[in-house]
Amino acid sequence: MERVAIRFLVATAVILAAAAVISGELVDETSATAGLSWSTGKDESDLLSKAEPENSDDSSAAAVVNDHDDLDGGFSSLEGMLHWAIGHSDPTKLKENAEDVQRLSTSELQKRQLELKELIEKMKMPSDAELMQMAIDDLNNSSSSLEDRQRALQELLILVEPLDNANDLNKLGGLAIVIQELDHPDQDIRRLSAWVLGKACQNNAAVQKQILELGALSKLIKMVKSSSIEEAIKALYAVSTLIQNNLAGQEFFYAEDGDAMLQEILSNSSNDIRLLRKAVSVVADLAEYQLENIIRAGSPCFGNRFFLKSVVDLTASTDLDLQEKALVAVKNLLQLKTTEALVLKDLCNLDGSLERMRQQLLDLMAEEDHRDYAVDLETLRREVELIFHEKLGKVMKVPT
Repeated sequence: MERVAIRFLVATAVILAAAAVISGELVDETSATAGLSWSTGKDESDLLSKAEPENSDDSSAAAVVNDHDDLDGGFSSLEGMLHWAIGHSDPTKLKENAEDVQRLSTSELQKRQLELKELIEKMKMPSDAELMQMAIDDLNNSSSSLEDRQRALQELLILVEPLDNANDLNKLGGLAIVIQELDHPDQDIRRLSAWVLGKACQNNAAVQKQILELGALSKLIKMVKSSSIEEAIKALYAVSTLIQNNLAGQEFFYAEDGDAMLQEILSNSSNDIRLLRKAVSVVADLAEYQLENIIRAGSPCFGNRFFLKSVVDLTASTDLDLQEKALVAVKNLLQLKTTEALVLKDLCNLDGSLERMRQQLLDLMAEEDHRDYAVDLETLRREVELIFHEKLGKVMKVPT
């Protein structure tokens, strides 16, 4: 019975979606999933992977529903249902339905819409806050299996993306519970927990403050040194979002020798490329924050010549993304008063690195697939070169 109800729900949504397209209410088909709340922790690919073959005259949207659990609780509103139906319907069948809808009277259309709303009410779909509470309860239940804990964290990972939900996480007692999971013996649980914390506090000063007060930063910094690269990457991601544009977080980061942790990563070119990219991005963000704000204490590592050399050396990477991120970091570091131009010249050989990059970018500009990117990167390279020579000129200028 429930499966029939779900099929009716989606089929009806397709008809209403077709009507909405005709009336101009939903014209942006490129964002057809914008109204969908993936509250079940399943993404679009999960749903499509369970699609049934199109072997009937039913709507294609109805055909993709193979399991009651795939949709139960998955739509936050009627509009979300309509968007999902458009995005998962065969264009030809949708057009046919649209033509059928044109022949419906206004009262018939309103009746179908009312039936859909009533069915949604009967399904009693939980709110995001209720879903978050269920996930938190699973994590707080000592008898929960490893799979249940993983599923709960995966659901929270999606649920905390909206700002309001992230703000509710601590009110529901979730932050402290997730931070406890950083000590779990299973590395995947630790990885997911760090990821949830990073998502929750991204561009959110209030949640940053809450996580810092709960003492998570020191745990995350230790996790960056994990032998599991996936755990290390997610821990560094969480560290980066926790201290970004946050003075208290950065001061605590330095107090916990976070800068030494960065230097250790950057000085080893054999580290996973994803870890190197994130580490050098953190350096760029910290230097930029120091440039834009009068802070009580900058990073001690920014005056360390070997630290500077490890950053400059990354500009020679064959990975273009890492190369660009390293160049941005060099640019920001160059503008700090504490950065010595002569160190960059003599020890780091920044001139030589910039010239080698110029030659590499010239070669890339000859390739159509890389031309635009290479042109943009060359613009950044020239900017760094100009800043460097200006700073070097001031140092080397002989007083008269």
